[in-house]
Amino acid sequence: MSLQACAELVQSADPDRAAVTVYAPEDIQKILWPLYAFNVEVSRAPWVTQEPMIAEIRLQWWRDALEEIREAKPVRSHEVTLPLAAILDAEGAMSLDKLVAARKWDIYSDPFANAADFDGYIDATYGNLFWTAARLIDPSADETLIRRFAYGCGVAALLRATAELKALKRNPILDDSLEGFGTLADAASTALCEVSSLRTSVPKSLTPLLLSGWSARPVLQAIKKDARAVYTQGFAQSEFAKRWRLLKVTTLGWWH
Repeated sequence: MSLQACAELVQSADPDRAAVTVYAPEDIQKILWPLYAFNVEVSRAPWVTQEPMIAEIRLQWWRDALEEIREAKPVRSHEVTLPLAAILDAEGAMSLDKLVAARKWDIYSDPFANAADFDGYIDATYGNLFWTAARLIDPSADETLIRRFAYGCGVAALLRATAELKALKRNPILDDSLEGFGTLADAASTALCEVSSLRTSVPKSLTPLLLSGWSARPVLQAIKKDARAVYTQGFAQSEFAKRWRLLKVTTLGWWH
């Protein structure tokens, strides 16, 4: 029942990931649903209150839960922590702890200090999630490739959310000029293309995980074509276009 609760949470809060995960083999769903549900809980923790201290306490709760998993202690009862503990090892718990720590940036309005700070945030939040999932699915996975792919997906997600974040007094992009948006979209697209060019070295078992980035490429293409899309939501696809792309990626396993 906890696994089902994880799936329902992701379907409600992260429909892009849920839309492809339902087609994954059952043994892979058992890994992905708890990880994605954990990511939902952690990513929204900084936004459910306007009190920074309370937000930090919420994030610390998840760090404490991960410590229990890492140390093989009884884990606190929660619809996400229990199935997460069933799949996660000590290395995975430490990786996800870095993800939670990085989410503290979401609590405050300070911009990233520099490009390295920005890249570190993307890698901690997206890279650690993707890599943890990939390693649990197939220990032979190439960490560099997985993190590179995660970078492209993470930048696409942040660009897509930029207008909303700026309305909330957050400054997620270092250079928020139209040229800056275009340059960042180029960098993210390059990352996705680099991984695509090496797709024959990516285990087939990782396809369900990589398909979770199915909406990144259209977002990046739209911004590269016209960077004003960041503010106008010009990357939004019609329901027909979304369904058509989803059909293609799930039928063909076309994550690249």
